[in-house]
Amino acid sequence: MRPARTPRPRAQVHRGSVEGVALWFDPVLLGEAEARRRVLAAWAPGAGVYALEGGFLLRLPAPRRMECAEAPGLPFTLDDGVLLSSPLSPSERERLTPTSGSAVLVRAGTARVHPLESSRRVDVSAWLDVSHFDVVPMEGLGAPPPPVATLAPIEAPPRASFGVGPPAPEAEVMRARMEGRPVPQPPVPQPPRAPGLLERLRAWWRAVPQRPGQATVNAGPAARATLLERLRAWWNERGGTGSGGGSKKALPTPPTPQGPGLFSRLAEWLARSTPLGSLLGQRKAEYVRRLFDLFDEGNLEEALRYAIPLAKGAPTEHARVSLGLPGPREQLTIQPRQGGAASVFGGGAQVYDALRERYREAFRKLEREGRIEEAAFVLAELLHESEQAVSFLEKHGRLRLAAELAEGRQLAPGLVVRQWLLARDVARAVDIARRTGAFADAVLRLERSHPAEARVLRVLWGEVLAQSGDYARAVEVVWPVEDARRLTHAWLERGVEAGGVSGARLLARMLSVLPECFEKVRTRALVLLDSDDPEGAPSRQAFTDALAREVEKAGKAVAPGLVLLRPAVRALLRDRAVGHLPLTPRELDRLVLLTGDTALRADLPSLSALPERGGFPAEAAPHVFDAAEGGPWPIHDAVPLSGGRLLVALGEAGARLVTSDGRCVAHFDVPAFSLVLSVHEDRALALAPRGELKRLSRLDLTGRRAEPWCDTRVDAFAPVYDGNLWFFAVEDTVMAVDALAAEPRALWRVPRVGGQVLEVAVGVAELSFVTFNAAAELERWTYVLPDPRLRSRQVMPRKLESLRHLSLTVDGEVAALNEEEIQWLDGHRAAPVRPPLLPWTALRGLVLGGPHMVAMEPTPAGERVWLLDRKEGTVRARFLFEGDVPVFVCFLSAELLLFDIAGRLARVDLTRGEVRRVVLR
Repeated sequence: MRPARTPRPRAQVHRGSVEGVALWFDPVLLGEAEARRRVLAAWAPGAGVYALEGGFLLRLPAPRRMECAEAPGLPFTLDDGVLLSSPLSPSERERLTPTSGSAVLVRAGTARVHPLESSRRVDVSAWLDVSHFDVVPMEGLGAPPPPVATLAPIEAPPRASFGVGPPAPEAEVMRARMEGRPVPQPPVPQPPRAPGLLERLRAWWRAVPQRPGQATVNAGPAARATLLERLRAWWNERGGTGSGGGSKKALPTPPTPQGPGLFSRLAEWLARSTPLGSLLGQRKAEYVRRLFDLFDEGNLEEALRYAIPLAKGAPTEHARVSLGLPGPREQLTIQPRQGGAASVFGGGAQVYDALRERYREAFRKLEREGRIEEAAFVLAELLHESEQAVSFLEKHGRLRLAAELAEGRQLAPGLVVRQWLLARDVARAVDIARRTGAFADAVLRLERSHPAEARVLRVLWGEVLAQSGDYARAVEVVWPVEDARRLTHAWLERGVEAGGVSGARLLARMLSVLPECFEKVRTRALVLLDSDDPEGAPSRQAFTDALAREVEKAGKAVAPGLVLLRPAVRALLRDRAVGHLPLTPRELDRLVLLTGDTALRADLPSLSALPERGGFPAEAAPHVFDAAEGGPWPIHDAVPLSGGRLLVALGEAGARLVTSDGRCVAHFDVPAFSLVLSVHEDRALALAPRGELKRLSRLDLTGRRAEPWCDTRVDAFAPVYDGNLWFFAVEDTVMAVDALAAEPRALWRVPRVGGQVLEVAVGVAELSFVTFNAAAELERWTYVLPDPRLRSRQVMPRKLESLRHLSLTVDGEVAALNEEEIQWLDGHRAAPVRPPLLPWTALRGLVLGGPHMVAMEPTPAGERVWLLDRKEGTVRARFLFEGDVPVFVCFLSAELLLFDIAGRLARVDLTRGEVRRVVLR
C-alpha cells in the first residue's frame, strides 16, 4: 500500500487583490534583518507574530485589502477559520483537513498544515535593542491636582454658643466616670483632703504580702493602680469593654447587650456588701442635695455647672452602678453623639425624676428671663431633648444655632435640611438633601409651617433632578408650583429629546400639559408608533400606557388623547403579534375599550396565546469570531442603551454613540477607555488613564457634546450613576462625588476601610464594595441608600494568597477566583445559586450577571467564553474569539455585551437567545 502523497495545489500563491489577514516573511529569501524590519513595519496593536517554517507569520489585527504583487510578504487569506497562502479547491482542502485556527503554507509546490499554537508566538519586543537608551526622569508640567474636597460635617454647638459660663472641673470628672471615659486631670491642683476608702483600699492592696514565687509589686507609677483599675485592665485583656481596652479591629455589627458585665456586677457588689456603698451613697446624697439647693436658690449659673446630664427614660438593667464621686464638670459642651456604657448615679428613679423636674423648672425660668440659648442648653444637654431644643431655638429666631444642633446631633435628615434652609444656608441644605435623599421629607416638614420656603425647596429639588437627567420626576416635583410652570415646560422638551422609555412617557404627558403643541407631539408620536423595530417596543408600550392614564384622568372627552391612543393601541397589537411585547388579552381589551373605537373593537380578533420566546439551542456549535470580523477601532468599553443604541469607548480615538447596526450617531472627541452610564441614559462619564490619575470627561448624549471635567485619582468605581452622585474609591476611602460640580467634591465619604478597595457596585437602594487587606482577606461592605448607612460587613471564609479575578453584583454577591478555586459571598436579596462545574484553574476571569454568569477561558485558538445558566446548572451558549486578545463582558438588564480591542462586538439577548454581531462603521 502506497503512503498518501503530500498535496501539491495547482495554485501556489494568491494573485490580484485579496483581503489579507496575515503576511509571511522568509528570512532565507530576505535575510534575517530585513525580515524582522518588515515585520516591525507592518506590525500594529493587536497583531501577533508566529514562527512558521523558518519564517515569521504576522497575523494582522484586522483584514486589509492588499495587492499581492506589492505586499511586503506572502499574503494569507481567511477561509472558514483557516489561514491560506494560496486558494485551495474543495478537493485539495478535503485532503489536507485543516483545523480551525491553523495555517496552510504552500512552499516548494507542497502544502502543509501548521497549527498556530501559543508556543509558536514570537516576542518581537526582544528584537528591539534599548540598551543604549538613557532613562530620563519625567516631571509634570504643573502641580498634581488637589485631593477631592469633602463636605465637612458640623459638630454640635459648643458651650459658648449657648452663653453658659465656664464649667466646674469636678462635673466633667463625674460625667466621664459615668460614661466610661478616661477621667481628665483637673487643670488646677485640688486642696489636700483626708484619704477616702478607695485610697485606704489601695494602700492595703500594696501592703498585702506576696505568695512564694510571685514577683514583688513594683512601687513605681505603672504599679500604682487601684483595685478597680487592675480588675478593669484584666477584663480588657480578656476581651471586655472597659474604658481604654478592647480589640483594635471593630466588629461588623455590635452584639446585643446581655446585661451587666463583670465590672458592673463587681461594682454593684462593692456598693451593696461593703462599707464602700454607704460612704458613696452619703457622698452622692450630699452632691445631689447641694445641686437641688442651687436650683431652689435660683443660682442657675452655678447649678448648670454642677448639673448631671440625664438620658431619656428610666435606667435599664444594662447600666452599671457608678463608683465615681460626683463633682462639677470641667467641660460643658453638647456632645454630637451619645455612646459608651451608661452608669447609674444612684438613688433610683425618684432621684432621676426629681432632677428632671428641677431641669424643667430651670428651663421655664430661663425662657421667662429671655435667656434662650441657656434654656436650649438645658433641653439639649441635660435632658437630651434635641428635637425639642431645635424647635425651641427656631421659635425664638436662633435659626443657625438650631441648624447646627440638628446636624451635630444627627437628627432626621429631613429636619436638618429644613433647618439649614430656614437659616438661609441654601447651599448646605441642598448638599445634605442630595447626599441623604431627604428632599421629600424636608418639603413635607416645611409645607406645614413655611409654605413659601417649601416651594423654594421644591423648585431646587426639581432643578437637581433635571440637572441629573431625571426630567420625568423633575416635572412631577415642580408641577404643583404654578410660578415655575415655564421650567417644567422646558424640562418636558429636554426629556422628550432624550428619547427612550422616559422620553416616551414625557411625550404623552406633554399632550395634556401643552395642548397648543398638539401638532408637534402628534408628529413625534406617529414616528414612534410607525416604527416596527423590536428595540423601540418598550418605548411604544410606555407611551401608550402613559397616554391611557392621561385620557382616564381627563375623561374621554379629551379629543387629542383619543386621536393618538387609537394608533398607539394598534401598534401594541402589532408588537404583540410578532412577539416583541408580552401583553395579556386583558390588558389589550382595557386599552381597546378606552379608545372608544367601535370598529377596532369589532374587528379585534381573538387573541391567541403569546408566542414562545426563542432560546439558545441545546448543544449548539460555538459562535466563532475570527480576526476578519474586527472593526476599524479598538473597543475598550461598551454599554447598551434603549432603542438598540450603543455607547462605545475607543480609547484615545474618543467615544461614539452608534445604532444597532453600527452606524455612528455622534462622536465625542475626548479620550475614553472606561464608561460610566447614567441610569437616565442622557449622559455618561468617560475615563482615560493618565499615569496614576484618570482624565474624567462628561458626555451629553442628548446634546451630542463632550467636555473635559478634571484629572483625579480613581482606583475603583461604580459603572453606573444616577446623574447626581457617583461612587468611587481612592485607596482605602470610598466617597460619593458630586457629578454636577465644576470640580470634584465628595458629599459623603468613609475613610480607612481596612484595605485597598477593589470593586464598587451601586443600585437604587444599596452600595457594596470589596476590600483586600494585608492579611489576604476579602471583606464586603454594604451600605443602605440614599442616606448611606452601614448595613453589614462580611469577610471571606478563607484567605486568598492570590486573586486572579473578582466580580461584584449590585445586591452584594461576590465571586473571587484564585489559582485553585472560586469563593463566594451570597447577595442580600437573590437566592444563592451556583454555576456548573468548570475547570476553574484554567479560567482567566468570570463575571456575575444575576441568574447568569460568564466565564472566560484562554485557549490556543483564542478566548473561549461560556454563558452559564446558574439556576439550571447548564451552559446556554459558547463563544470563541480567535487571537490572543482578552474579551470584556458587560451585563445590563437582559442583555450581554462581548467586545475586545480587536474591534469585535457582539450583543446577546438573554431572553430570546439571539446573538447579533455589530461592526462599527
